[in-house]
Amino acid sequence: MNDDQIKTIEQVREFLTGTSSVKFSPCSKEGCYKWIEGILIRFGYRSRTKTEKGLLLDFMEKVSGYSCIQIKRLVKKYLKTGRIKRRQRAPKGFTRRYTQEDIRLLARTDEIHGDLSGPAIKKICERAWRVFQDAGYERLAGISVSHLYNLRRSGTYRNIRAHFDKTRPKASKIGERRKPNPQGKPGYLRVDTVHQGDLDGIKGVYYINAVDEVTQYEILCSVERISERYLIPVLEMQITQFPFVILGFHTDNGSEYINKRVAGLLNKLLIELTKSRARRSNDNALVESKNGSIVRKHLGYGHIPQKWAPLVNEFLINHLNPYLNHHRPCFFPEIKTDS
Repeated sequence: MNDDQIKTIEQVREFLTGTSSVKFSPCSKEGCYKWIEGILIRFGYRSRTKTEKGLLLDFMEKVSGYSCIQIKRLVKKYLKTGRIKRRQRAPKGFTRRYTQEDIRLLARTDEIHGDLSGPAIKKICERAWRVFQDAGYERLAGISVSHLYNLRRSGTYRNIRAHFDKTRPKASKIGERRKPNPQGKPGYLRVDTVHQGDLDGIKGVYYINAVDEVTQYEILCSVERISERYLIPVLEMQITQFPFVILGFHTDNGSEYINKRVAGLLNKLLIELTKSRARRSNDNALVESKNGSIVRKHLGYGHIPQKWAPLVNEFLINHLNPYLNHHRPCFFPEIKTDS
């Protein structure tokens, strides 16, 4: 803007009156600062009255686009130094107080002392500097506990002290951990899996042994594998083989039974699923004893290839199960109620 023709206060007043609806914007800060300095010198700001100073302030505010506070700040600087010069410098920004060496030293300290808590490590750093005069701990001696944990989360620290927790086992929520109480009613099964041995790392057939707790009625079947594909059809068939309604299904904590597919099958049939309690080996003792007295006695311990599972299952259903339930005597408990 060329304002050389504005030389008096009256011209300033006329300019403000005629440009009340006009807005100005400076081209650069350096140019604007230089223009304001020139106006103050040209009109002799120091010797002007209060009213005239107000007109000059309004004039500079109007043309520069700065706020009234900023104009007064620049005028104050001019009155103090006689010049208005912009201090051109980049901001310093945030400087790092703790270096990479400090983080590496913290990692070594944690390793030596076994990953103590933040307050304990902070105290160790303080003693290393103040008591033992170790210059490496000079900066770490004044670190806060919260920032110590920030350094532990840094990439440099994790590269040195990478630590991975092992996967923690989680108890399955499928089934209830308790011993079933049939109260003398048939329909509460005890179920277990028996493996027919390995041969050079090759698995043999598996037996699914289901025994009723009260009547000792037993259904034994064989499968190639204990995966859901082979196990679910056999369990459905086993349940239909019993001559009474099945009310309970108790097993150990094996994943072949404690899974969503088996739980869904039993839930559809309104059968209660329970599983053995921890460190209670007697919870499933009935079927465990049947594994030895029936399965191992009649089928032995020798390896039977998995491909013969359908043929073995046919033998069990047509011959062994009828013999066990109709021709082979066995002991069973009698329930007596005290008077």
